Formats: sequence, structure tokens, C-alpha cells
Amino acid sequence: MVGPLGLSDGSVAALVAVAVTLALPCFLYGAWIMIDAEAVTWDVLTYHLRFIFTGLTLTTTPLVLWMAPRLFGFWGHPGQLGGYAIVHAFLGLQAYAMLAFGFTGIVRIFRAKWQHDLYHDYDEDVLLDEIGDENMRFWRRRLRVGVFGYTLFWILAWITGLSRFVTVYVL
Repeated sequence: MVGPLGLSDGSVAALVAVAVTLALPCFLYGAWIMIDAEAVTWDVLTYHLRFIFTGLTLTTTPLVLWMAPRLFGFWGHPGQLGGYAIVHAFLGLQAYAMLAFGFTGIVRIFRAKWQHDLYHDYDEDVLLDEIGDENMRFWRRRLRVGVFGYTLFWILAWITGLSRFVTVYVL
């Protein structure tokens, strides 16, 4: 079957596999930026987010434009709601659910640091747990769980997707 831009399904699937695979180094380097930073300033945060948003774009764009329509049978494709495709979709949805879960913590942490001007005028004596609301530890924990969960489910979905690519288009 001919896909977008006159490419075969196998060619589009290969491009999707490459795009999603290229997201992994973006996520890893983005994480490394935050782990390696002594002080998370505005410059560090925006540099980190460039890589994270690039990784999310490389993952989400193929999901929205190619994977989801094929899964549900849009645009003349037969639906793939069964077997291995469902496992791949379930793991991917869990990754995005964990990202949303972590985002609720990111918003509160960002707001607290912004209100105390800790992105521009970093003060290492101010503990993050002491600013914002009394639940800052909870929000930081929620962020960690969300990021760890997203990473875990993203890797599982990626492995499942690559193995599905191999079984459908290579073998």
C-alpha cells in the first residue's frame, strides 16, 4: 500500500523507526544536562528543554500522523486493533500518561522557582523543599516518578515497536 508522499508502508515505517530512535539520544542528553548541572538556572533549563522537546517531537509526530491512524484504520488502512499492535499502543499510552503525571509536578516546581526568582538569581542556600507550598517534596517526587515511568514505558514501547517493525516489514 502506498503511504504519504507516495512512499510504501515499509519506507514510511522505516522513517518512523529512525525518527523515534533518534529521540532516545535527545532524552538521554536532556537528562544528563539536569543531572550534571550544579545549579538549575534558566539557561540550563531552556537548554535541557530543547533536547526534551526535540525528543518529544520526534516521538509524537509519527504517533499522531502515522501510528494512530493505522491502528484505528483511518485513511484507507485496515485497522490493526489486535495482538502486538495493542501491546505497543498500550505501552506508548502508559508512557504519555506518566509524562502527564510528571507534568503536574513540573508545573508546581517551575512556578515556585519562578516566584522566588531562582532561575535568574540562583541562591544555593534556598532549598527547593522550603519554597512554594508545603507539598513541594510531593511535587518533586511526582516529577521523578513521572519521568522514570515515562522513560521506562517509552523504552518498552520503543523495543516493542522496533520488534514489530522487524516482524512486519523485514522478515
